[in-house]
Amino acid sequence: EQIEALQANICQLKAQRKITPRHIKIQDLPENERFHKLANLSKHFLDTIKIIAYRAESAMVNIVREFLPKPDQARAFLRALYATEADLLPDYLNKTLTVRLHHSARAHTDEVIAKLCEELNATKTFFPRSGLRLIFKLGSS
Repeated sequence: EQIEALQANICQLKAQRKITPRHIKIQDLPENERFHKLANLSKHFLDTIKIIAYRAESAMVNIVREFLPKPDQARAFLRALYATEADLLPDYLNKTLTVRLHHSARAHTDEVIAKLCEELNATKTFFPRSGLRLIFKLGSS
């Protein structure tokens, strides 16, 4: 009986979801929830962040490029690396934050990632507002 009641509830919720519009026009939103244009200062701030991120990515491309068979693959390689999962392991005693990257499907790619980790570790970068030094590792070691 409980299962039948829950299945009826599911059917009712599915019917309700079907009649719910997928998109809402801005003019249909209440005034206090409408999107407003960013102020120029906010836009400049976001543009500055984008430029900094692009420069950081370009620096990483220059590191990786020399280890790849085709230098034009560097940005695509990094985009794929950014999308992979990683473990974040804080160690408050030693004041470190270890970013442990998972192995890829290819041994050559793992070699490139290991070289990138070496270069990034050499910078001795601290994670903002934490006092923890970033350490990049590949695999479970």
